[in-house]
Amino acid sequence: MPNSITRNLVTGGAGFLGSHLVDRLMAAGEEVICLDNYFTGRKANIAQWIGHPRFELIRHDVTDPIRLEVDRIWHLACPASPVHYQHNSIKTAKTSFLGTYNMLGLARRMGARLLLASTSEVYGDPEVHPQPESYRGCVNTIGIRSCYDEGKRVAETLCFDYQRMHGTEIRVMRIFNTYGPRMLPDDGRVVSNFIVQALRGEPLTLYGDGSQTRSFCYVDDLIEGMIRLMNGQHTGPINIGNPGEFTIRQLAELVRARINPDLELVCRPLPADDPLQRQPVIDLARRELGWEPTVPLEQGLESTIAWFRELIGSTQEPQEVPA
Repeated sequence: MPNSITRNLVTGGAGFLGSHLVDRLMAAGEEVICLDNYFTGRKANIAQWIGHPRFELIRHDVTDPIRLEVDRIWHLACPASPVHYQHNSIKTAKTSFLGTYNMLGLARRMGARLLLASTSEVYGDPEVHPQPESYRGCVNTIGIRSCYDEGKRVAETLCFDYQRMHGTEIRVMRIFNTYGPRMLPDDGRVVSNFIVQALRGEPLTLYGDGSQTRSFCYVDDLIEGMIRLMNGQHTGPINIGNPGEFTIRQLAELVRARINPDLELVCRPLPADDPLQRQPVIDLARRELGWEPTVPLEQGLESTIAWFRELIGSTQEPQEVPA
């Protein structure tokens, strides 16, 4: 009798988002092959599944082809924070292009469905706010962020060309700022930066005056949206993120209030090409996937702070937050 269990390949499966996806797939009784080169992924993130009969871990770089038998490919492999993707910008561009090319080739050979974890960075520093999927973006092709921004844009192009030329089943998901447990403390993302600085008793660093905006989606909500997109009929691109908009200064004040209200906020120059606004329009996700985020920022911060507190071994006690 043939095996009816879905076999999933998760590239970047030991990373922040990938490991949470692995947890959901394993909990659903599916088979999972986790592929990661550990550039930003950590084996500790998926350690609980090592040795499980439905789980396989392979150390591999997606810029090199690989032959596997799979039904679904969740293509998440690529450093996603500025600190990491700018560390080796050529490697980042290769990961987006060659990695996606290799995974699409595998999907074509196996008749598998592929989901691309794209990004809101395809919109660049947007001239349209908030950003719907129909907006084509305002991206600097030669800036320090281009390796990631343009890399994901060409990855999307490859997906749709494979669909048009070969009939490959694709799903394209544009991920907006996501946070939660298993973020790296040194990834340079604003949520982890503020939490780690606060737990260490350091001033919280604002770039610019802190008036730039972001929308923060808790990881559990994000993974739910990802699963609904893969299981649904809509190809995308589709925005998955929290439409609630906060200034960076507001975020700093929320974190400070929960850890140490006496900490100072200090301002530093704004990095080149840093988007001033970022907020998704999620009407398409609501209509096609029946999805919208459910975890408010204040609630998500609590579990994220608790995770970082344990990770860095802080001895500070949480501060009482007024109701």
